[in-house]
Amino acid sequence: MIKGLKLRDLAERVGCSESMISKIENNAALPSVTVLHKIVASLNVSMSVLFADDCVDRGIVSRRGARLKFTIDKAGSQLERLIPSEGDHLLEGNLHTLAPGGGSEGRLSHEGEEVGFVVQGELELSVGDRVYTLKSGDSFVFRSEIPHSYRNPGKTRTRVIWVSTPPTF
Repeated sequence: MIKGLKLRDLAERVGCSESMISKIENNAALPSVTVLHKIVASLNVSMSVLFADDCVDRGIVSRRGARLKFTIDKAGSQLERLIPSEGDHLLEGNLHTLAPGGGSEGRLSHEGEEVGFVVQGELELSVGDRVYTLKSGDSFVFRSEIPHSYRNPGKTRTRVIWVSTPPTF
């Protein structure tokens, strides 16, 4: 039981099977970012609770090579936490390294605001009914309540520094 919920209850809230939640919990299945967002929203926690790490220096410094990284899609894209999980931070920052074709695997919508900077490659960002193609050096900002998604439409990896508030990862 997590936060008083049985796996069945969490699965219903997230909109997937109980066996899928169990597989995610046991690292036997790779959930999309969309599913992870639904899980943390259902549990009313940030993703840092799910992926707690020991690589922080009192919640202030996050060392190169020691930051928490995890795979976020079937293409092998990764998210690397830039802001330590420890501490009472009002925002979160991540380095998204998107494999060709990788991305959110669905639309997201949650409280807050997001800003990003494309460090390398190309990013297709959908916000509401608009689709934006961003290249290295471009940046973006939008309210997170607007349904949004993202993906790497290119043939090489894309790297995006992504900052949002409040923390959800």
